[in-house]
Amino acid sequence: MSLTEIQDQIVEEFSSFDDWMDRYNYLIELGHELPAIDPKYRTDEYLINGCQSKVWLHAEYENGKMSFTADSDAIIVKGIVALLIRALNHQDASEIMNADLYFIDKIGLKENLSPTRSNGLVSMVKKMKMYSLAYQAKHSGQ
Repeated sequence: MSLTEIQDQIVEEFSSFDDWMDRYNYLIELGHELPAIDPKYRTDEYLINGCQSKVWLHAEYENGKMSFTADSDAIIVKGIVALLIRALNHQDASEIMNADLYFIDKIGLKENLSPTRSNGLVSMVKKMKMYSLAYQAKHSGQ
């Protein structure tokens, strides 16, 4: 599924909720569904700077596609990273680097988060794009 199709699907899902309490509950549910990250990646090396909560993110690159695993010690933040992984997992590294993640604004995510969580969201997106840039640079010379 393309990044655009996934984002449109996310926007449609969130539009079915009338208020932000329901959307928060859905984010929490998404966090519970996030596959467990390998414990060896729950180290300081994989922590995302800029997040008030602890967020661990690991990326792998295979056949030009990125795959991500993550975890957080905060339930809403875990849901946010699950949403980002859903959008960006198994996408081309170059597409991730240039991605306009419009679903974030369309579902009102940034404006309904506290300033610290909003900064954390930006940090998570930035880290996923940086992983993509690094892996693409590393593998383009091979």
